[in-house]
This record gives sequence, C-alpha cells and structure tokens, in this order.
Amino acid sequence: MCGTCGCGEGDEITFTTPGKEHQHFHMEHDHEHHDHEHHHSREVQLETDILSKNNLSAERNRGYFEALNITALNLVSSPGSGKTSILEQTVNDLKDSFNIYIIEGDQQTMNDANRIHKAGAPVIQVNTGSGCHLDADMVHHAVKELNPEKNAVLFIENVGNLVCPSMFSLGESKRVVIISTTEGEDKPIKYPPMFASAQLCIINKTDLLPYVDFDMKKVKEYALQVNPELEFIEMSVKTGEGLQTWYDWLKKQLN
Repeated sequence: MCGTCGCGEGDEITFTTPGKEHQHFHMEHDHEHHDHEHHHSREVQLETDILSKNNLSAERNRGYFEALNITALNLVSSPGSGKTSILEQTVNDLKDSFNIYIIEGDQQTMNDANRIHKAGAPVIQVNTGSGCHLDADMVHHAVKELNPEKNAVLFIENVGNLVCPSMFSLGESKRVVIISTTEGEDKPIKYPPMFASAQLCIINKTDLLPYVDFDMKKVKEYALQVNPELEFIEMSVKTGEGLQTWYDWLKKQLN
C-alpha cells in the first residue's frame, strides 16, 4: 500500500487544463515519523494516518458534490482496459444532453486530457508523478479548477491500477470498475477489494471474445463471489455494443 511503500510521497503533483499553464502542488502525507519497536506497527500506523486524512477530504468532496447535485463517478481499472475510450465516446454521444466534466489521472503526459478536450468536454489532467492513484485532496484541487456547474456529471478517471485506488475514497457517488476481455477472467479474485468496493463492472472489448481465451460466465461468477450486489455491462466501444446500456445506467444515477 502507498502508506508503507511510499509511492508518490512528497511528489510534485501537476494539474493541467488543455490550453492553460501547469499548476504545481507539492503534496506531502500529513503524518509524523516515529521509531517503533516493530516495523509492522509503524506500517499500520502510517496506513491509518493516511487513510484517515484522505477520508476527511473525501467527505468534504462528497458534501460539495451533494450541495451542487453533481454525480461523481470514479472509474478504476488496470492500464489499457479502455477507460479513456469509453469516456471519449460518452462525451461524443452525451455532451448535448448533460454537463460533463472530467478529471484525468495519470502518472505522466497530457495524452488522455487532450483526447477528452478534443471530444468536447471540460477536462483537467492530474499527473501524479510516481504516485499510483488519485486521492481525495487531488480531486479537491482539480474540482476547484474545473468549477463544474450544478447538476453536472463528473467522471474521475483514476490512475490505471487495481490495487491502491480501491483504498482511497474520492467522495464519489459510485465506483465503476472496468476490465477487458484481454485481461483474463480471474481479475475479481486476484484484486477483490477493488471489485468489492465497486457498484458497476464494465466488461469491455467484447468484440475480441472470438480471439481470446476469456470466460464471460466465469468472470461474473468470480466477481459476484466478492460482491454479490455488483452490476455488469458487457461493452465494446469499437462496435458500440453495450453503450446504450451504459448510457441508461448513467441516466438512472441522475434521477
């Protein structure tokens, strides 16, 4: 976990809106370092301190979203599952129906934010340096820059990682975990906290099913073992399969 491995600790986090200058924040974890008799005890204390601080920030974000009736969705996955492609198509299809804002999380580059900007949605890129996830404080700074309108939809595309993002609430309304048919059906039991904390699982790249060894029934069985309440949408952004089901699910979140 980040609290013990130190990923991103003391990094300079960059917030960038396409066409504007970078904003830099030097973000430190707010805890003291003490010598403990047992290394394990020190790790547990650091984890507790970091998660407690994050949870307070997440509640602040949640209060802000609720006050403005903003539906905030945290999209999580391993790298390459298709998160950005799903968002890109969603913006193209729904930007005239909803006020859509997007936070893009990556360790480096403006690539994803540039794609979303081209599709036509307000977007800010958060580059985490060596950090492997977004946290609630990063989202707070990004939202201040985006300044979303009331009744908007805010998509937060987290850093590609199925481990650390599961532990960091961002104040989101719902968490959407995305996997692809190229990853293997055992992801839910390999990374159970991520699937246990999600409300929706999108299974992307169904157009590749004839060419990969992927068992759709088995992946759902594994996921339901971890989270019996999890919903599923089978999707191919390339062919359009499942997109309307995704859009219908989104509309339900706004009611």
